[in-house]
Amino acid sequence: MNVLLVRPDGIGDEILCLPVASALRRLLPEARITFLSSEYAAPLLAHHTDLDEVWTVTGRESLRELVSLFRRGVDAVVFLKPFKRLMWAAFLARVPIRVATGYRWYSLLANRRVYEHRKDFSKHETVYNVGMLAGLGLQPGVVSPPTLVLTDEERTRGQERLRGMAAPRVVLHPGGFAARRWRVEHYYSLARELHRKGVGVVLTGSQREADMFNQHVINAAPLPASVLNLMGQLSVRELMAVIAASHAVVSGATGPAHIAAACDVPNVSLFDPRRNNLPTRWQPLGKGVVLRPDVPTCEKCIYEACPYWDCLDRLTVGTVVQQVLDVTKQPAPLKVVHV
Repeated sequence: MNVLLVRPDGIGDEILCLPVASALRRLLPEARITFLSSEYAAPLLAHHTDLDEVWTVTGRESLRELVSLFRRGVDAVVFLKPFKRLMWAAFLARVPIRVATGYRWYSLLANRRVYEHRKDFSKHETVYNVGMLAGLGLQPGVVSPPTLVLTDEERTRGQERLRGMAAPRVVLHPGGFAARRWRVEHYYSLARELHRKGVGVVLTGSQREADMFNQHVINAAPLPASVLNLMGQLSVRELMAVIAASHAVVSGATGPAHIAAACDVPNVSLFDPRRNNLPTRWQPLGKGVVLRPDVPTCEKCIYEACPYWDCLDRLTVGTVVQQVLDVTKQPAPLKVVHV
């Protein structure tokens, strides 16, 4: 059976789909497993032992091009997120088995439907994803955490980039646009304070995130020369290698946190209090800590109208510094702390 797993999405979302491939490999060892990824996130999946191939889409393909893609010998397609246009393409391509959630009006395009709401946020995203294999008549049982694969050469290059830095080495990733963010000014102060305590500090992020960082600290004193600023300089694979060569990652609820967990590197993750960002569903599955402001969970951010508008400012630089020092000294299974 040729099985296509579909979720062309962001870094974190795709990483949390990898346990589906691992469960499928264990239950159907003879199956050929392909992942349909976004172009941006696809490099993450290279060399993964539970994937035979990775296909990519840009989101700009015509419907005819998408139909042709699904006609490439696909026996079963599992939509780990119900992208309507892709479901239409699989339907028109007459893929024999089409698995998707049963709760959308266009679920009629699937012929195997899984009825499980994700709105209650009672399970982790990996569990919801693996549960979609019920559409293939499979019961995976315990869900394994996602893992990523780096070559020896990539690991060596990552270590060389950080050579000569003080240890422990900590990656700060101030970006992320899917969730509310800890303020850039806090990351700047965190970098200075960690440096003062003898910690090696690395800054990572896209060029867009680098521009945002520079704009917010334009009037601040320059960071110490030994702080390694790699923002806007790394490919996805290079980011993976740098994270794998570090001792901890500090970020919001964003892709690099999941990269760290999948590379067995501890996290200090800063989560906002919105319900759709609950750690129950979105926490990285590894070592470290999730810090969450001790305020009521909200359905959505209403900005300055909220009496807890300062929620993320309650996660102080001093608190984050102490958590970084703790997780680098004695990494332990991830816990959630309300501050």
